[in-house]
Amino acid sequence: MKFISWNVNGLRACEGKGFSEIFKQLDADFFCLQETKMQAGQLDIAFEGYESYWNYADKKGYSGTAIFTRRKPLSVAYGIGIDVHDHEGRVITLEMDDFFLVCCYTPNSQDGLKRLDYRMTWEDDFLAYLKRLDAQKPVILCGDLNVAHEEIDIKNPKTNRHNAGFTDEERAKFSQLLANGFTDSFRFKYPDEVKYSWWSYRFQARQKNAGWRIDYFVISDRLRERLVDAAIHTDIFGSDHCPVALEIK
Repeated sequence: MKFISWNVNGLRACEGKGFSEIFKQLDADFFCLQETKMQAGQLDIAFEGYESYWNYADKKGYSGTAIFTRRKPLSVAYGIGIDVHDHEGRVITLEMDDFFLVCCYTPNSQDGLKRLDYRMTWEDDFLAYLKRLDAQKPVILCGDLNVAHEEIDIKNPKTNRHNAGFTDEERAKFSQLLANGFTDSFRFKYPDEVKYSWWSYRFQARQKNAGWRIDYFVISDRLRERLVDAAIHTDIFGSDHCPVALEIK
C-alpha cells in the first residue's frame, strides 16, 4: 500500500501548478492533504476510483485537511473530539480493517511563539487521542507536524533554536510521541540522510536547499515489520512543501 502526504499550501493555488497531474503520477492508495485553505464547493476536484473526505476550518481560507482514498474506510472521524481543537479542520481519521490513518495539520506556534502555550495543550491532547486509537489497532499518522525533530532535520539549527517549529518544547513533544510506541518512518529507514520537506519562500531557500523536515509518516512501532520504504519527493513542486511517502506491506 502506498500513502502520500502533502501540505499543498492552498489546494486551489496548487491545482493551478499541476496538482491533478502530480496526484495521478504518484498513484497512491491514500493521498492526504494539509492546508487546503478552502471551503466546501470552492473547488470541484475528484479522481476516478477515489473517495474523498474533507475537514474545513470555520475560518475561510485557513488550514483544512483532506484524504483521497481508493479503499473504503469502515468509519471516518473529523477532529479529535475536543471542542477547543476542532474548529480549524486539522485532523481526519479513517478507520481501516487493520489500521487507523490519521491526517494531521499541527498548529504552528507562530511568530514570537504567540501560540506555543496552545500548541503544548494540543500536543498533549493529540497524543492522548493517538494512544486511544493505538490501543485498538495500529496507527499511521501523517501530515505537516510543524516541528523539525533533530538538528539533522533542519539546515540552520543554531539560528532557529528559539523559532516556531524548532523550540526545545516542540521537539520534546515529538520525542514524547515516539517514546509512546511510535516510529518516525523516514528516520527509521534512513537514520543519517539529510532531506527536507519545507522551504521558506524567502531568500531563495529552496534553490539553496535551506529547508526543514516537518512533514512525516509516524507509525505504530508494531508496523515497522511491514515498512517497505519512506520517501521525500524533493523534486515535486507546487507548494512550499513537497510530498512525503510511505509504503507498507
